[in-house]
Amino acid sequence: LHFGSLIAAVGSYLQARRRGGTWLVRMEDLDPPREVPGAADLILRALEAHGFEWEGEVLYQSTRAEAYMEALRELERGERVFRCTCSRKMIAERIAAEGRRPGVYPGTCRSADRSIHEPHAVRVITEGRSIRFDDPVQGTIEEDVAKGVGDFIIRRSDGLFAYQLAVVIDDAAQGVTEVVRGSDLLYSTARQIFLQSALDLPTPGYLHLPVAVNAGGEKLSKQTHAAPLDTSDPVPALWRALRFLGQQPPRELRSGSLADLWTWAEEHWDPGSVPRRMGIPEVETGSRT
Repeated sequence: LHFGSLIAAVGSYLQARRRGGTWLVRMEDLDPPREVPGAADLILRALEAHGFEWEGEVLYQSTRAEAYMEALRELERGERVFRCTCSRKMIAERIAAEGRRPGVYPGTCRSADRSIHEPHAVRVITEGRSIRFDDPVQGTIEEDVAKGVGDFIIRRSDGLFAYQLAVVIDDAAQGVTEVVRGSDLLYSTARQIFLQSALDLPTPGYLHLPVAVNAGGEKLSKQTHAAPLDTSDPVPALWRALRFLGQQPPRELRSGSLADLWTWAEEHWDPGSVPRRMGIPEVETGSRT
């Protein structure tokens, strides 16, 4: 767990507590080749060390393949998906040749034989309608999924299910009514709402917090070598996370107890004070007093 992860945890935790809800922990371990052995346990221990309390069992997406497969079957029955054998190189070459918008799937395999058995991804057929939702922090967001990303992947060619499908199924299964997460996922939301509609599932509310970025403007992550949190002394990082989220914890709480900081945070949490900016350099909050 690093500072960027802590921001999302703090914001979602306080939003749930302030609204009388429950806070859930889910391990989105969908990509075994990229997993670090023992990382899930380290994350849970770090959350506990920082005073987080969650409801119920931790859900591991790696155990949910059958639920995702059933959703895929439902989309297949409704002829909402197709099999795609395109490589990234093939897609990029066609986009360039046809002068299409970069990053938008050009529909190459939409009319291909649906019975193909060679390695393939599964894409959902998007339609030309706009998805619109109101985010309490980022404002009103509207996106035409077909124009913005095109027919997107819900199952990869290696057989692994994509994040977009998995979270939609698990949000519904867990009765999630509000998703609070980083703004790096803001433009995944339209795709998820699209899938919810296709599968006749409820749409929760969405709130996207600013993400911490490094001096180069990159989101703090394992890939950008973000430093792990100090679980032996959690208060300073929590205090900084609250400041990052536009809250104003008293200076003396930075050297106070974990319990006192959480008490103050729960009593004073105000999502209206969260900065609307999508990314904020970590250094802006690192040394303020």
